[in-house]
Amino acid sequence: MPHRIFLIALSLLIVSAALMDAQVKKRVAVAEFQDRSGHRGAGQGVADMLITALVQSGTFNVVERKELNKVLAEQHLGQSGAVTPQTAPAVGKLLGADLLVLGSITELGTKDRTVSGGATLFGAKINSKTARAAVDIRLVNTTTGEIIAAATEEGTESTVGLGGRYQNINFADFSQWNDTDIGKAAREAINETVDLITKNMAKIPWSGRIIKVNADGTVIMKPGSEGNVASDMEFDVFHPGEELKDPDTGLVLGHEEAKVGHIKVTEDMLEGKAARAKIITGSGLQAGDFVRESKAD
Repeated sequence: MPHRIFLIALSLLIVSAALMDAQVKKRVAVAEFQDRSGHRGAGQGVADMLITALVQSGTFNVVERKELNKVLAEQHLGQSGAVTPQTAPAVGKLLGADLLVLGSITELGTKDRTVSGGATLFGAKINSKTARAAVDIRLVNTTTGEIIAAATEEGTESTVGLGGRYQNINFADFSQWNDTDIGKAAREAINETVDLITKNMAKIPWSGRIIKVNADGTVIMKPGSEGNVASDMEFDVFHPGEELKDPDTGLVLGHEEAKVGHIKVTEDMLEGKAARAKIITGSGLQAGDFVRESKAD
């Protein structure tokens, strides 16, 4: 009997540890990159390459491009270069994103050197080629509009063989050039960008939102399992107060907040996009209230 009790206790400990290790996923939006490389459509192509890499990492919830484009249209913003640190809070609030990635392509191309000597650019001769990609990245906190990190990420790929021609490639569709030397250089730069995002995301606290408050003492919150929110997880609920702005820069610093309740998740909903939770303590919870991970008192 003592042995069985020990095994049960050990199992409960393992389950508890697993729940603690299940980190809620933060939400990232990637705006179309500005293109300074001269390749039409490359801004969209490289941004899509980053979106794919972020999804494949399994670490974040990533806003779909059509969702971002819809918000940009509603805010009367264009596609490329429209989102700035000043407009990021409004866009981020509508998307429910914690972080917005802004970028520009400063270099995307190859320089060829023939084996026998002499130099060509994008030639078709047998040559030694060095492809290079460089992107300037800014990571913006969508709550405040603060740029939490800025960096230039680079990638190179050297090959010897027949020179490639890129004039007829649709750079907006990165699948057309993903396996070329330019694509491999760009992917190296994008992988560095994913590392930059992963490192700096810790600076931004996770938050969900209350979608609906029910008369039976439950609420519907977002996200659900899509954001690693699972049954029996507990969260604090905060009502946002007055928006606070820096008088010098005009940037939003945050909101005054009041804790209004504590909830416990009971079930997943809407294919993981939402979850049902019961109100443990508190009153006056409203749609739009922030949901945050509980902190030990």
